[in-house]
Amino acid sequence: MIQLVLLRHGPTEWNATKRLQGRSDIPLSSLGWQAVRQKVLPPEFTTFRWVTSPLARARETAALLGVTADIEPALIEMDFGAWEGRTLGQVRAENPEAVAVNEALGLDFRPPGGETPREIQARLEEFGRRLLADGRDTAAISHKGVIRAALSLATGWDMTGKPPARLDWGAAHLFLLDATGHWSLKRANISLEPPE
Repeated sequence: MIQLVLLRHGPTEWNATKRLQGRSDIPLSSLGWQAVRQKVLPPEFTTFRWVTSPLARARETAALLGVTADIEPALIEMDFGAWEGRTLGQVRAENPEAVAVNEALGLDFRPPGGETPREIQARLEEFGRRLLADGRDTAAISHKGVIRAALSLATGWDMTGKPPARLDWGAAHLFLLDATGHWSLKRANISLEPPE
C-alpha cells in the first residue's frame, strides 16, 4: 500500500481571470507566491518523497513550500488544445450545443486538439505502478484537471454530475494505492493553513 498526497499549484494570473491554462506554462502570480508562502505542510507529509508537474507554476509551488521535488511528466495538466487561454464562458458562448454534448461525455470529454480525462487516468495509473514498484509514500504537486481525474479513478465517478467529494483546491488530498494498483480516496481537504 502506497500513500499519495496530491496538491494543486498556487494561483496564477490565468486562474484569477478563469482562463484555461492546460499545458500553457503560466507562472504563479504575485498573489500566488504570497498564498503558497503562507501554507504549512502537515508533519506527516514532510518525510514523503516529493514530485511535481514539469510546469513552472507547480515547480514554483514546490520551491515555496521548501521541498525538493523531482519532475514527474505524468502530473502535467490536461491538454485543453484550442481552448487554452480562453474561459469556459467564452467557449460555451461560441457553440453552446456542441460544448454541452462534449461536456456530457464525462471521462471522454475532449477539447479540440486536447486530451480526455480518461487519458489523464491512463497516465496516473502508469505513475501509480511506478510508485508501487518504488515503494515510497509520495507527495505530488499537480493541477486541477489531474486531481479531478485521480478523484474519478479512486471513486468510480464518471465525471458527469456532481463529484462525490467537494475538493478544496488550497488543501491536500490523500489517496491510497493498493498492491493491485487500485486507487482509493483516504482523506480529502487536508488543511495547509498555519495553526492558529
